[in-house]
Amino acid sequence: MSQRQEPVTIVMIEDDDGHARLIEKNVRRAGVCNAILHLRDGTSALARLLEPEFAASPLLVLLDLNLPDMSGTDILARLKSHDRLRLVPVIVLTTTDDRHEVQRCYDLGCNVYITKPVDYDAFAQAIRQLGLFLSVMQVPEAAT
Repeated sequence: MSQRQEPVTIVMIEDDDGHARLIEKNVRRAGVCNAILHLRDGTSALARLLEPEFAASPLLVLLDLNLPDMSGTDILARLKSHDRLRLVPVIVLTTTDDRHEVQRCYDLGCNVYITKPVDYDAFAQAIRQLGLFLSVMQVPEAAT
C-alpha cells in the first residue's frame, strides 16, 4: 500500500534579498527543484508556518538568525516547541559564527548550521544530503 508523498516546500526566512537570491541559486545548482517560499521577517514567517494547513505539509526551513523584527533563535525555539513543526528540518544560514550561538542553535534543534558568506560547495552538499533525507523521510500522520 503506497501513500502519495507531498513535495517538500523550502521556507527561506531571510531579510536580505541579495542573500536570498544567492541561496536560491545554490539550492537550484544543487539540483533541488522544490518550491521555495521566501519570507523576509520572523513575524510573517511564524504566522505562515503556524497556519494549521501549512504546518501539516512537508517543510524544510532555511533560517537566518539576524532578522529585523526578532531573533532567528526565537523562531527556532518556537518551531521546535510546536507539536507538528518540531520535526521540520532547520538549516541555519547566518553571518554569526560565535561558537556559543552555534551551540545554542544545535541545542534548540537545528539540523545544520552554516555561516555566511557560505562555502557554497558545503552548502550544496548539505542541501543534497537534506534532499536525500527528505526523499526518504516519512511525514508523521496528524494526531487524531
